[in-house]
Amino acid sequence: MADEQTEQRLSGGRNSRTARQTRIAEHVLREGSVSASSLSELFGVSLMTVHRDLDELERQGVVRKFRGGVSAQPSSVFESNVAYRLRTARAEKVAIGRYARTMIEPGMAVMLDDSTTTLEVAQLLPDAAPLTVITNFLEVIKTVSRMSGIRLIALGGEYYPTHDSFLGVPCMEAIESLRADVLFTSTSAVSATHAYHQEQEIVLVKRAMMRSAERKVLLIDHGKLGGSALHQLAPLTDFDDVVVDAGAPGDVLRALRDRRINVHIADPVADEPDARDRPEAPDTLD
Repeated sequence: MADEQTEQRLSGGRNSRTARQTRIAEHVLREGSVSASSLSELFGVSLMTVHRDLDELERQGVVRKFRGGVSAQPSSVFESNVAYRLRTARAEKVAIGRYARTMIEPGMAVMLDDSTTTLEVAQLLPDAAPLTVITNFLEVIKTVSRMSGIRLIALGGEYYPTHDSFLGVPCMEAIESLRADVLFTSTSAVSATHAYHQEQEIVLVKRAMMRSAERKVLLIDHGKLGGSALHQLAPLTDFDDVVVDAGAPGDVLRALRDRRINVHIADPVADEPDARDRPEAPDTLD
């Protein structure tokens, strides 16, 4: 403890510790996975202090620790922080969002879950107005609230900073009182037969959304294909449509279609700049 107190005195105390933890989180989110020793060297603090910082960031749900290091990447039991997900597969999500927009017509009630892919759909909605948009994703709420001609229904519940969304029983009850023409949803992993997610709170809300929607559309970038996670969300046959990007392997697509899955391929848009050249989405590390 004396070691950390000395470091705090030298570097400005609590404010410095909080600022360091923020910089550590940004570094891990940017790199995906790093060792504790490299963080110690990079930030000029002891290994013990780094582990205390990582313990706090893990408590906040920003990262997960493993022996000798820390990761922002998802596993079969851990969903990555929304700030990390906003940075990944951006070009693929842009293409999928463009395709999903073609399924929306003026006058519809459109439900969007808290996946970062649906944020790409939300950004394309102004020219489809009038619409009603129903969502539990705070970033979509902020995006749609600035649009004219769109009625916004924000689903309440307990706020989860890790996902930047509202979940829990109040959210589910709000969903069950509504009926949407179409749901756009995504998830962490998709096998040849089922969709999966790591966290049961997310699964319960997504299932409630599926029950409340006339048409259910699963949006999946190709990096999620061929995987699984702790909780089974639903059979793929429960979705009316599955939209994937052009990077999806041909054999995987054939396997899905052999099982009568209605798969759509979202080709890259020629006039869309590479997602890496688009402004970075804001990090949400609180």
